[in-house]
Amino acid sequence: MRKTNCWEMKNCGRGLGGDKVEEFGVCPAADASAHDGLNGGLNAGRYCWRVAGTFCGGEIQGVFATKVDNCTQCKVFKKVVREEGRALQL
Repeated sequence: MRKTNCWEMKNCGRGLGGDKVEEFGVCPAADASAHDGLNGGLNAGRYCWRVAGTFCGGEIQGVFATKVDNCTQCKVFKKVVREEGRALQL
C-alpha cells in the first residue's frame, strides 16, 4: 500500500508538479531526496517536521527546534506516528 505524503494530506499544491509550485515554489520536504523513503514517504513527505522552510499554517516554518511544537500538533505528524508505530523515524 502506498503511503500518503504531507503535501497530499495537506493538499498544498507544493509537491513536485503541484499546481502551486509556480507561484510558491516546491516545498523543501517534497524536494528533500536525502530523506527519501523515511517512514515510507517520497523524499521527506513523511518526515517533513525535520525539514526547515516548509510552508505550514500559512507561513514558512523554521528549523526543527523552532517548529517542533507546531509539527507535533499537525495532522500529518499524528497520522505518520499512528501508521508507523514503533518503526517511526523521528
